[in-house]
Amino acid sequence: MPETVLYQDHPAMFRNRPVLFIACCALIPFGIGIVVLLVWWLRCLATSLVITDSRVTLRKGLLSKATNDVLIADIRNVQVSQSFLQRIFGVGAVAVSTSGQGDMEIEVHGMPAPDRIKAIINDRRTVLRAP
Repeated sequence: MPETVLYQDHPAMFRNRPVLFIACCALIPFGIGIVVLLVWWLRCLATSLVITDSRVTLRKGLLSKATNDVLIADIRNVQVSQSFLQRIFGVGAVAVSTSGQGDMEIEVHGMPAPDRIKAIINDRRTVLRAP
């Protein structure tokens, strides 16, 4: 049975670090800013968080790939952290852990609507645990 994608997105650039974004834009005439913005944009593009009805997947990389899957049924904790500016711009870090690991198995910074991500995961956890 195919999985249904409930959420899929990449980290945000400007909303995650607006001061750094503005500083890079100011450095464009010197050539440094465009390089930093290009590398930053490629890193954001190469990172994606996908939530399906049965798993959470973090994919990183353009040329080489690293994938981390966590089954929703195994998730024990979902953490959201946001700085003051991140709260204003609606982005934050999302971290997912299972009972089998001491630290976070999936951690991604700069995700849009982190509270929505946490709600989607917790809703699926509730559905999978219901008798």
